Amino acid sequence: MDIIGNLPLFMFVMLALLMFTGYPVAFVLGGTALTFGLIGFAVDYFALIEFYNITARIWGSVAEKPILVAIPMFIFMGTMLERSGIAIDLLHCLQVLLRRVPGGLAISVTMMGTILAATTGIVGASVIMMTLLALPVMLQRGYQVQLSAGTIAASGTLGILIPPSIMLVILADLLAVSVGSLFMGALFPGLLLAALYMVYIFVLCMIKPKLAPPMSVDEAPADKAALWSLIFRSFIPPVFLIVLVLGSIFLGWATPTEAGGVGAFGAILLAAAKRNLTFPVLKDVLLRSAKTNAMLFMIFLGATAFSYVFRSLGGDDIIAEFFENLGVGPVGVLVLMLVVVFVMGFFFDWIEIILIILPVFTPILETMDLGSHVAQSEFLVWFAILLAVNLQTSYLTPPFGYALFYMKGAKIPGVTMQHIYAGIIPFVILQLIGLAIVALFPEIVLWLPRQLGL
Repeated sequence: MDIIGNLPLFMFVMLALLMFTGYPVAFVLGGTALTFGLIGFAVDYFALIEFYNITARIWGSVAEKPILVAIPMFIFMGTMLERSGIAIDLLHCLQVLLRRVPGGLAISVTMMGTILAATTGIVGASVIMMTLLALPVMLQRGYQVQLSAGTIAASGTLGILIPPSIMLVILADLLAVSVGSLFMGALFPGLLLAALYMVYIFVLCMIKPKLAPPMSVDEAPADKAALWSLIFRSFIPPVFLIVLVLGSIFLGWATPTEAGGVGAFGAILLAAAKRNLTFPVLKDVLLRSAKTNAMLFMIFLGATAFSYVFRSLGGDDIIAEFFENLGVGPVGVLVLMLVVVFVMGFFFDWIEIILIILPVFTPILETMDLGSHVAQSEFLVWFAILLAVNLQTSYLTPPFGYALFYMKGAKIPGVTMQHIYAGIIPFVILQLIGLAIVALFPEIVLWLPRQLGL
């Protein structure tokens, strides 16, 4: 065995092992890069000057990218909406509107997850918030624990797919495609997944009504005036903010970064309108946003170093040769890539996956030709959305599905890890069905960007 020639493989194995230690991901990525860079230097396979090039690469790929400014804006927007109590009112409103529908509360939670996805893009915040707000209510109403847990976990993960999504911003940067085209391309697939969840809940609760008892009539608004007051107070403001942010991007009035600024300012105004814009709230929002941003950008730095050393040691050549030797054609290579990403989702977070694999996959993707199925000029946009749908499963698949641990960390009495694992299985299957539909029908992704000239 050629040990020196296979250093990139050993590098990846070391990374996988160190991920299980619980050490911060950014430092694992950077430390692995430094270690194997020095090993490569010791065997005359890597020049020390390359470490200087890593610094230049970090500056060029992270620090000087204006589009990445959108990430702190969207994080602030989502955190402010969560902290200001708007989400609580929204859930109650949706619950009232769907009180006569089988599984109405679970469908309300799914709709709320969809709306929060379009306002936050932060899965951790959405899952924790919905667990604390919705799960006790669902259990109090007699909803099955598994159904309740699965619904919240799955709907909470829509935040990485439905725009404005932090993941889509990063994918656009790594694949050198328009953020607007990914935002528009992800809209229908995201709504497709949400629809699959709601149809599943509706049918299940029709067949087994005991899983989801209906809302008591006494809890509904006293009259139509009270109902409309609830709608105008709790439903319209966050929806208006979504339309404002996404509409400004759709119509070309603002870049994603500018739209993020509009969203952040809009969230402040909504918090002020609810009289929840206090100094402690603002301080907490700023602190949590800063911590989230710092974590993300540190991972950027570590992943940039890892991918540079990996490729310098010949890792991309090994991967390209592997795919060439398979002899399965472009479709087979695409399927294998998606399978690799799905399996990695069992062990890694989405940001780690894309920052590790995309620099390796991109040279192969740029040469792929699927003929009449997808035009080559649109292939990267379609692939990015396939990847995004696939990566959503990484939050739900054990043993390291982050959404599962977010939910368990909320410590709701009567909810065990076994309940959560059992609850997410149908939703992971639905996500894979959604992935297959998007793969078979590329127009779901590509139609809207075409109509908008993106």
